[in-house]
Amino acid sequence: MPALSGFANFDPEKDIPSLRSKVIFVTGGTAGLGRASVLALAKHEPAHIYFTGRNVQAGESVIAEINKTDPSVGATFVKMDMTSLSSVKRACAQFSHDRIDLLMCNAGIMDMSPALSEDGFEIHFAVNHMAHGMIIWELLPVMAKTTDIPNSDVRLVILTSAAWRAHSRNGIAFSSLRTKQESSSFLGMNMRYGQSKLANILYAAEIARRYPCIKSVSVHPGVVSTDMVNNLSLGRKAFVYGVNWLMGISVVDESEGRLSQLWVAAGAKRDELVNGAYYMPVGVQSNNKLDSYAKSKELARELWSYTENIVGKVV
Repeated sequence: MPALSGFANFDPEKDIPSLRSKVIFVTGGTAGLGRASVLALAKHEPAHIYFTGRNVQAGESVIAEINKTDPSVGATFVKMDMTSLSSVKRACAQFSHDRIDLLMCNAGIMDMSPALSEDGFEIHFAVNHMAHGMIIWELLPVMAKTTDIPNSDVRLVILTSAAWRAHSRNGIAFSSLRTKQESSSFLGMNMRYGQSKLANILYAAEIARRYPCIKSVSVHPGVVSTDMVNNLSLGRKAFVYGVNWLMGISVVDESEGRLSQLWVAAGAKRDELVNGAYYMPVGVQSNNKLDSYAKSKELARELWSYTENIVGKVV
């Protein structure tokens, strides 16, 4: 069954316009879809690309690849431990430009054993949502300021997953986020991951409401043959493939998997994007696929307040 596709012929090399003078920040940019996105964007003359990761050697490899593509593109690797909000905040201090045109929240984890982050949050929620909440908290003032530049086009792209459907019974289990949310059942693992992916959708929509001058969207890249999927157990891999097959989403490699996030980040014209929307591959605005929790303005406001209360106090 083929992938859903609104823009099946989207070619990043040809269809992304010049990004000259633009400053870009990508999380998880040393491997998988993040690396593929950084290298694709670097081909279109941005002024500077910041990208995060844990492995310095991998970061240096990406910079070397960017330099081969276009030596005039500035590149900064930001070493970041996304299980620690204080580490995330310190890392963000390396951002030194006075504008940011694109923030792509790409990094994420999946199918981890029950664990807590350094700050005591369930590990999927900590990395997939809270760490990005910290990054957004730190960079949003610069993004908002950038919207004052004539003809600016500031975008926030948050990667999510069709697994958002596996969220907890109440959408987000706020009362137990500071526990491992342990469960011996197969569905417990899905719920922990799904809850964090629901948060990605809600947060993008809430930022769009609070900062309408910034195009803020969530995007599902599809099922991509990155290490995140390839390293799953056979049972989990079969489950992930099966669920997405039922939704018409096939398994693709990184060259195709990167298309969804690159289209919303730079390929789509600004007026083609619905602010706050959820996109499936490629360029399919899919708010009609969301349930009442994923569409809930009340839940999004609660998540915003919860996140702001935590990240605003990190030193």
